[in-house]
Amino acid sequence: MSKISKRPTIRMPTTEEDKAITAAAKSDPDAQPLTPKQLKAMVPIRALRGRPKSENKKLLVSVRYSPEVVAYFKSTGEGWQSRMDGVLRKYVTRHSRSA
Repeated sequence: MSKISKRPTIRMPTTEEDKAITAAAKSDPDAQPLTPKQLKAMVPIRALRGRPKSENKKLLVSVRYSPEVVAYFKSTGEGWQSRMDGVLRKYVTRHSRSA
Protein backbone atom coordinates (compact mmCIF):
# COMPACT_ATOMS: atom_id res chain seq x y z
CA MET A 1 0.00 0.00 0.00
CA SER A 2 1.23 3.47 -0.81
CA LYS A 3 2.58 5.62 2.01
CA ILE A 4 0.83 8.63 0.47
CA SER A 5 -2.86 8.05 1.09
CA LYS A 6 -4.10 11.64 0.89
CA ARG A 7 -5.47 13.03 -2.31
CA PRO A 8 -3.69 16.08 -3.66
CA THR A 9 -5.13 19.40 -2.55
CA ILE A 10 -6.95 21.31 -5.26
CA ARG A 11 -6.17 25.01 -5.24
CA MET A 12 -8.70 27.22 -7.01
CA PRO A 13 -7.32 30.22 -8.90
CA THR A 14 -7.71 33.66 -7.44
CA THR A 15 -10.05 36.16 -9.13
CA GLU A 16 -7.08 37.82 -10.88
CA GLU A 17 -5.70 34.46 -12.07
CA ASP A 18 -9.16 33.45 -13.30
CA LYS A 19 -9.51 36.68 -15.27
CA ALA A 20 -6.06 36.18 -16.83
CA ILE A 21 -6.91 32.59 -17.79
CA THR A 22 -10.26 33.66 -19.30
CA ALA A 23 -8.62 36.51 -21.26
CA ALA A 24 -5.95 34.16 -22.62
CA ALA A 25 -8.59 31.62 -23.66
CA LYS A 26 -10.72 34.28 -25.38
CA SER A 27 -7.72 35.56 -27.32
CA ASP A 28 -7.12 32.10 -28.82
CA PRO A 29 -9.14 31.82 -32.08
CA ASP A 30 -9.21 28.02 -31.78
CA ALA A 31 -10.62 28.06 -28.26
CA GLN A 32 -13.59 30.41 -28.35
CA PRO A 33 -16.31 29.98 -25.73
CA LEU A 34 -19.44 28.16 -26.80
CA THR A 35 -22.48 30.23 -27.66
CA PRO A 36 -25.69 29.71 -25.66
CA LYS A 37 -27.17 27.96 -28.74
CA GLN A 38 -24.20 25.54 -28.87
CA LEU A 39 -24.45 24.87 -25.13
CA LYS A 40 -28.16 24.13 -25.43
CA ALA A 41 -27.51 21.66 -28.28
CA MET A 42 -25.00 19.65 -26.24
CA VAL A 43 -25.95 16.11 -25.22
CA PRO A 44 -24.23 13.97 -22.57
CA ILE A 45 -21.83 11.49 -24.21
CA ARG A 46 -23.63 8.73 -22.32
CA ALA A 47 -26.73 9.40 -24.42
CA LEU A 48 -24.80 8.90 -27.68
CA ARG A 49 -23.11 5.63 -26.79
CA GLY A 50 -24.32 2.19 -27.67
CA ARG A 51 -27.36 0.98 -29.45
CA PRO A 52 -30.45 3.18 -29.75
CA LYS A 53 -33.11 2.42 -27.14
CA SER A 54 -35.82 0.16 -28.48
CA GLU A 55 -39.50 0.89 -28.02
CA ASN A 56 -40.03 -2.87 -27.57
CA LYS A 57 -37.62 -3.67 -24.77
CA LYS A 58 -36.80 -7.32 -24.37
CA LEU A 59 -36.39 -9.08 -21.05
CA LEU A 60 -33.26 -10.94 -20.08
CA VAL A 61 -34.20 -14.43 -18.88
CA SER A 62 -32.46 -17.73 -18.44
CA VAL A 63 -34.18 -20.58 -20.29
CA ARG A 64 -33.18 -24.16 -21.03
CA TYR A 65 -33.98 -25.54 -24.48
CA SER A 66 -33.47 -28.99 -25.94
CA PRO A 67 -30.05 -29.36 -27.60
CA GLU A 68 -31.65 -30.16 -30.96
CA VAL A 69 -33.73 -26.95 -30.85
CA VAL A 70 -30.67 -24.81 -30.14
CA ALA A 71 -28.61 -26.70 -32.73
CA TYR A 72 -31.28 -26.13 -35.39
CA PHE A 73 -31.54 -22.39 -34.79
CA LYS A 74 -27.75 -21.99 -34.56
CA SER A 75 -27.41 -23.80 -37.87
CA THR A 76 -29.47 -21.05 -39.52
CA GLY A 77 -26.59 -18.62 -39.00
CA GLU A 78 -26.23 -15.20 -37.44
CA GLY A 79 -29.36 -13.79 -35.88
CA TRP A 80 -30.59 -17.19 -34.75
CA GLN A 81 -31.78 -15.81 -31.39
CA SER A 82 -33.92 -13.21 -33.18
CA ARG A 83 -35.39 -15.92 -35.43
CA MET A 84 -36.14 -18.03 -32.37
CA ASP A 85 -37.86 -15.03 -30.79
CA GLY A 86 -39.88 -14.56 -33.99
CA VAL A 87 -41.07 -18.17 -33.94
CA LEU A 88 -42.12 -17.84 -30.30
CA ARG A 89 -43.92 -14.54 -31.00
CA LYS A 90 -45.88 -16.16 -33.86
CA TYR A 91 -46.83 -18.99 -31.51
CA VAL A 92 -48.07 -16.51 -28.88
CA THR A 93 -50.03 -14.54 -31.50
CA ARG A 94 -51.74 -17.64 -32.87
CA HIS A 95 -52.60 -19.09 -29.49
CA SER A 96 -53.74 -15.89 -27.83
CA ARG A 97 -56.26 -15.12 -30.61
CA SER A 98 -57.90 -18.53 -30.39
CA ALA A 99 -58.23 -18.40 -26.61
